[in-house]
Amino acid sequence: MRPPILRRLLRRVASVAVLTLLAAHPVSAVAAPAAPAAAGLQQVTGFGSNPGNLQMFAYTPDNVAAGAPLVVALHGCTQSANAYYTNSGWPKYADLWGFDVVFPQTTSANNALSCFGWFDQTESTRGRGEAASVVQMVEYAKQTYGSDGRRVYVTGLSAGGGMTADLLAAYPDVFAGGSVASGLPAQCATSQAAASGCQTGPQKLSPAQWGDKVRNSHPGWTGPWPRVAIWQGTSDYTVYPANATALRDQWTDVWGIGQTPAGTQSLPGNTTRSVYEDASGQPAVETFSVSGMGHGLPVSPGSGADQCGSTAAYFLNTICSAYHTGVFWGLDKDAPGGGGGLPAPAGLKVTGVTDSSASLAWNTVEGAASYAVHRDGAKVTTTASTSFTDAGLTAGTSYRYTVTATDSSGAAGAGSAAVTATTSGGTEPARCFTATNYAHVTAGRAHTSGGHAYANGSEQDMGLYNVFVTHTLRESPAGHFVIADSGCQAGSS
Repeated sequence: MRPPILRRLLRRVASVAVLTLLAAHPVSAVAAPAAPAAAGLQQVTGFGSNPGNLQMFAYTPDNVAAGAPLVVALHGCTQSANAYYTNSGWPKYADLWGFDVVFPQTTSANNALSCFGWFDQTESTRGRGEAASVVQMVEYAKQTYGSDGRRVYVTGLSAGGGMTADLLAAYPDVFAGGSVASGLPAQCATSQAAASGCQTGPQKLSPAQWGDKVRNSHPGWTGPWPRVAIWQGTSDYTVYPANATALRDQWTDVWGIGQTPAGTQSLPGNTTRSVYEDASGQPAVETFSVSGMGHGLPVSPGSGADQCGSTAAYFLNTICSAYHTGVFWGLDKDAPGGGGGLPAPAGLKVTGVTDSSASLAWNTVEGAASYAVHRDGAKVTTTASTSFTDAGLTAGTSYRYTVTATDSSGAAGAGSAAVTATTSGGTEPARCFTATNYAHVTAGRAHTSGGHAYANGSEQDMGLYNVFVTHTLRESPAGHFVIADSGCQAGSS
């Protein structure tokens, strides 16, 4: 085996010659800043033996108590920890919901373009290189900040997204959930020479074969598995949308569930959310397909509860991915005061909907002075009653609700299990289209990548892009297509 210093030097030289997750616009291959400019982000040294030669930065809000969740956020190529801290939106929710954030940083000393080594098994596998350094940062946070080891999450963009998938596969005992933005499936490439092939079109593997790459990353582990969010722009020509399909196939197979979503929802920024539920009916995998978005992390500058981040290179103004990812992980339940003594209200249910309202009811909590109702992670009301009607909603839209009980001192208890209410009206009935893959692509119902056709919205692999393969696609909601060859209960076209 080559000495580590020689190996890193060879990697640095080789990296100039291959595609390593650069965006469409040319950038300079410069070292990431060694220290951040933002006062709130602090460098941490001495966090471990650091076999991957990474730098650790952390954001630790003053209101975070011991036992809070921890989020690890990995930047993309040519970026830095400070860029991710400044633009991603994660600090906003760290303040609002009460958790710490670790921002690992790699530099040109590891890779000429400051990319995490998702394609290098000496860096991306259990107990080795950069992956091991990230886990050492987690252990440092647990010991120093008192982070809850059961609620550690990892997210990343581009090369950071590829490393995120590798970390989830190698360390399912460390990470409870992950979020891959414009990234790659776990262990898609095992050499730098194979990296560009993964980016433009990963191998055409079955869900079980993709799942095996995860299972083989930590042999003998049988669960629980991390809950995984997948973010992808449909116009990303750096990391093609086929990667989101492979990620979906990989993690649904690991969870032992199918590749057909339990439901879909239209979100801001031309985003379609698809939910894949586990055996208990809880979301295990979610995909967020952002129509027309290129290569980057979705952000949505503004002061709204579901707005975050700022636009910059590879931070694209569409939707606040940090907010929706945090809600998916349940971080909105961990707001300051959320760990009070009162138990979570039981029996939360939807009692009725109209085209503009949703009615809820829940069981009484002994000792509660009032109840706070949260819609999509943001509080909408406080009431002394055990029922509430939320008005002024959009027709044909799904909303996620939780409830917390508050005692006479104002301390909030634990959050309830979530329920989803979908308002009536506002949606057109599903439509079905039977045609060749070529015709589907020509009509705008599918797109191509690596010689295959993929259904718009669901990103399901339809097979070879030609006039010989025929599928029926079901459209619901508008612009979201799923394969429905076994039958489509709608007026076909």
